[in-house]
Amino acid sequence: MTEAGLTRMDRHQLTQAVRAADLRVLLMVLVHMTGDLAWLEPPFRPRRDINLIPDPAAGLSPDVQAQIRDAAVDVLLRGNPPAIHDPGDELMQRMMSVCLGENVPPEYAQSTREEMALIPRRARWEDVGGRPGGRDDHVLIVGAGVCGIALGASLIELGIPFTIVEKTAGIGGTWNVNRYPGCGVDTPNHAYSFSFGPRYRWPQYFSRREDILAYLHQVADSIGLRPYVRLSTRLTSSRWDDRAQQWVSALRGPDGESEVRSRFLVSAIGQLSDPALPRIEGMGDFTGVCFHSSKWPEGLPVDGQRVAVIGTGATVMQLLPEIADRVKSFAVYQRSPQWVRPIPGYSDPIGPEAQWLLGHAPYYAAWFRFSMFWRYGDGLLKTLKIDPDWPHPERAVNAVNDRHRREMTDFIMSELAGRPDLVSKCLPGYPPYGKRILLDNGWYRTLKKPNVELVTEPIRRIVANGVETADGRRREADILVLATGFRLGQMAARLNVTGLGGRTLAQAWATDDPQAYHGLTTPGFPNLFGMVGPGASLGHGGSITFQAECQARYITSCITRLAAQGADALDLRPEVLDDFMRRFDAEHETLIWSHPGMSTYYRNSKGRVYTVLPWRLVDYWKSTRHADLGDYKLTSRPRTPRNRPIDPS
Repeated sequence: MTEAGLTRMDRHQLTQAVRAADLRVLLMVLVHMTGDLAWLEPPFRPRRDINLIPDPAAGLSPDVQAQIRDAAVDVLLRGNPPAIHDPGDELMQRMMSVCLGENVPPEYAQSTREEMALIPRRARWEDVGGRPGGRDDHVLIVGAGVCGIALGASLIELGIPFTIVEKTAGIGGTWNVNRYPGCGVDTPNHAYSFSFGPRYRWPQYFSRREDILAYLHQVADSIGLRPYVRLSTRLTSSRWDDRAQQWVSALRGPDGESEVRSRFLVSAIGQLSDPALPRIEGMGDFTGVCFHSSKWPEGLPVDGQRVAVIGTGATVMQLLPEIADRVKSFAVYQRSPQWVRPIPGYSDPIGPEAQWLLGHAPYYAAWFRFSMFWRYGDGLLKTLKIDPDWPHPERAVNAVNDRHRREMTDFIMSELAGRPDLVSKCLPGYPPYGKRILLDNGWYRTLKKPNVELVTEPIRRIVANGVETADGRRREADILVLATGFRLGQMAARLNVTGLGGRTLAQAWATDDPQAYHGLTTPGFPNLFGMVGPGASLGHGGSITFQAECQARYITSCITRLAAQGADALDLRPEVLDDFMRRFDAEHETLIWSHPGMSTYYRNSKGRVYTVLPWRLVDYWKSTRHADLGDYKLTSRPRTPRNRPIDPS
């Protein structure tokens, strides 16, 4: 079936398209379109499938499969309006539970209805009694990546003026900057998408950087974002003017220096934007091409070259299989092995029949996105709890975690059969999920190639033509890639921001211990928000787009509620942050990332987990849905010599 043939369907063509359907998703389409709840009862109930890419047959018998498909063809050909658009919380919970083959807690119903755009997702002026007149609430956003786009979409809908400054020449954030071969997403891309905007025709389940960037451009165009964006423009400093209750920001762009005043300042630069460069003797002596993986030179020739890579994280796992067959040699310098999860179907294409369903069948794309998001969401978190009575803490934190260890160990052993030398190098000695889990895309099979070497001997120094390890051996290289991650500790503090009393954010976070309420606000910095700040990134699953929309909702809730109060500024109360951090740290003490002996970039120099969220995604959604202005001290521009506090009640 060709793409052109999918625009106008006859029964035969539609029958062919429906044969490619995920039946658990198609059942939900039937409920919406017919209103018949019998589709939620036996014999139509799908079997639970925990695979990231589940079996589309959903464990149903051939006869039942045929019934569902035949009914769907009839319903879709009729083209009638849906009998049920928004199911409400009770029916939504039931539909989710049947779709997944497991009981879904009721608190997920409303958040999923929002994610499916069945009810409004964003803050609205109606929520605060209407928009006040005469407001000057300009917002300056730094960064035009996922977070900047999410917030921009909300501000456009609210009619709030804003400007996005982006230091590079294009939008897209990390997907605009990172260009290394094989660069892609390790979250299912249907879940790595916004709840708003047009549907993108993802070619496979885990797409490459080019498609993700194209998707972000498509969203930006669909919401009319580009007129608000100033490209090749860098924020050099910003200071809070307490008298004017504004941020005064210095910018440097194509036309030189300029100054912008804004009521609000938002850092949308995220956590993975400041490359971490290793301190290795002789780095300046290398005569070949040397760069951080996030700075991959455009058009760099690799064919026939000797490549050395320092690091074995997600970047290298994507890079190695992509270019191993093109290079003369590839040496991977590993400090510690990673746990890797096999993903059957990782690179499978999504055919034209399934594409038609995603693009045209009512509610199909929304439920398909939900199904993918759930499998990469909160389900894992409960298995990362430390069981104090578990007798083998050296290998796992609980019985389920130990089962995951056995499953991944079996996978490694099967992939590296006949190579005991590689098994000893690749088998981690810490509990699974203690560090970021990686997805296999042929990594182990590529390590077995004759031109690939996994080096675990520590690096002694870099020499002119390669790398010398502690055993005195030198391996020659023409290209040296530093896949050594990013410096997470500074985040928004890198923006040279000065708050109340002349104190900078860098000073506030100078002890390598950045703290922010919901990962967003910090005392002493009025009207400053840092998206995906400390404690707001994800370690157990989920999607950055979900986090970005939650945070955009919270920021715009603050702005609209502040306007309704007639106030100009909000500053987080220190005791609110203190209480939040006590709960944050206490929860992390129960989770795998605080397990003794774990060393990960999630933890700071004091051993405290400071980067990732310890709660469920639905908990974060709930806590950021409506801002409580009682958490803040509110002030207005002085109409008398001094600011007057405003009662937030």
